[in-house]
Amino acid sequence: MGYIHCYLTVIIKRKKRWQIIFAKNKIRTMKYTGSKNRIAKHILPIMLNNRTNETWVEPFVGGANTIDKVEGNRIGFDNNEYLIELYHYIQNGGLIENRTITKEHWYSVKENLDSYPKWYIGLVGVLGSYNGNWFSAYGGGSKTKEGNYRNYFDEGIRGLLKQDLSNINFVFSDYANIKIPTNSIIYCDPPYQLKNKRYKEHFNSEIFFDWCREKVKEGHRVFVSEYNAPNDFTCIWEKEISKTNPKQKVNKVEKLFTID
Repeated sequence: MGYIHCYLTVIIKRKKRWQIIFAKNKIRTMKYTGSKNRIAKHILPIMLNNRTNETWVEPFVGGANTIDKVEGNRIGFDNNEYLIELYHYIQNGGLIENRTITKEHWYSVKENLDSYPKWYIGLVGVLGSYNGNWFSAYGGGSKTKEGNYRNYFDEGIRGLLKQDLSNINFVFSDYANIKIPTNSIIYCDPPYQLKNKRYKEHFNSEIFFDWCREKVKEGHRVFVSEYNAPNDFTCIWEKEISKTNPKQKVNKVEKLFTID
């Protein structure tokens, strides 16, 4: 019982510290499908507990809504080359002058990828798309119930520019081929199992979990955000999250898993 009390005390203290950080930085970040921005304040203190100088690694960095809240050495990988090029463009001081996007231009970029810079394709593919879902449907702006026009594209750009992406090493790579520094902390937010047919066809969860097991054998600490995981993975945190997508019928229970 004494050991458990000591563990909880450490986590609670770190949670208080993170709550202070988030209170000072209530910033709307870039909207991205599957973003963990809403739960980062809950799961980061758990994963960062007892961290010293280990490198923080995210094989599925996505909208960078978690890695931007971590200090120290950080590497964010993603298999979306255009997204990574967007981050490099922002890190190098690139300017985004066009803050509006029409449906016609959105389709032009989607259908003519060779005609635009890669960073710009990343910008339009995420921030110009509905709910930050890569070129799924136009979402750059629309009329509100009150009859006013809401510029979601501009809102997303302002959120992106407010994220602290400095000193993060962003790398274009599939998770299976990444090179990880010795004894790193690996946080995975992969495409969720059974989420939709597209993920079933393009992402093999069984192979992914085998990869996690291998990384643990290599000496890394591994954490995974998922709804479910194999029996040898332990759920160390869960929380019901209210739906934000009107098409979502019920709330989901987000979980964080680890494996020894």
